[in-house]
Amino acid sequence: MTIARRQFLQLAAGAAALPAMGTIASAQAYPSRPIHLVAGFAAGSASDINARLLGQWLSERLGQPVIVDNRAGAGGNLASEFVVRAPADGYNLLYASTAIAINETLYAGKLNFNSQKDLMPVAGVVRTPVVMEVNKDLPVKTVAEFIAYAKANPGKVNYATIGAGTLQHLCGEYFKMVTGIDMVPVHYRGAAQALPDLMAGRVQVMFDIVVSSLSFINANQVRAVAVATSAPHELLPGIPTISETLPGFNAGGWQGVLAPAKTPADIVEKLNKEINVALADEKLKARFIELGGQPTPGAPADFGKFIADETDKWGKVVRQAGLKID
Repeated sequence: MTIARRQFLQLAAGAAALPAMGTIASAQAYPSRPIHLVAGFAAGSASDINARLLGQWLSERLGQPVIVDNRAGAGGNLASEFVVRAPADGYNLLYASTAIAINETLYAGKLNFNSQKDLMPVAGVVRTPVVMEVNKDLPVKTVAEFIAYAKANPGKVNYATIGAGTLQHLCGEYFKMVTGIDMVPVHYRGAAQALPDLMAGRVQVMFDIVVSSLSFINANQVRAVAVATSAPHELLPGIPTISETLPGFNAGGWQGVLAPAKTPADIVEKLNKEINVALADEKLKARFIELGGQPTPGAPADFGKFIADETDKWGKVVRQAGLKID
């Protein structure tokens, strides 16, 4: 376990375990002004919609506006650094995604902060499952058949990503690392550009967020081979998991809330409680699922351990693939 990981887990545990005596007044007073939920992605994306759904809920529960502040750029690092530098008073929170776990290694030596030291977990919000999908004319219907096809056609299988260093890219590299097959990444600006090439056969496979590809799968324009989750996904009934063929394979996106590292434990506890209440609300839960997310309530320590594990996992993939951002 690295020092940074250990510190992150200690922060997570501390958020749940520190006694509230001496800080009750700050919890009662908080919030007394608008809260900014800082997001490292563009307005209008599925992640942004999730952030706004949560923000609206919290606004009503906390009695103060929760404003989503989009600060896209540098793979989400601009948003992360903004929150790291903000006062640790609960008024600037990070709506984080998988990128923060990837970037710790991908941008090694180039970041002005350490996400596991300088941020503390508040609450997980949703997991966003990934589906392995292929061109419908490719002669494969299972993970095992795809692996066999790739081994029989080394260097001739291209996989689509939505950019270097993205989750879709890392999922492909993770699959290569586990199977030993040879695939070539082809980077696009987004799923809207990648999926037409997958349908046309210019690329053969893509690991994509379920919600981005669901309509194409349902219209039989691409073929879903398997989901990269530990259990089948309710939006893709009958589609097996990759782990049935490759035990332990688990990859996907996630979103959650982080705060500056020295944020008072009582404020973190209050936010965690309200977010968990939000995730239990049937209407809000259904909306998250409709947008492709699976709500993930839990304590700050649970979320902290999850992020630490994700950072370790994606770090290994980045290093194995020799990836770096110049």
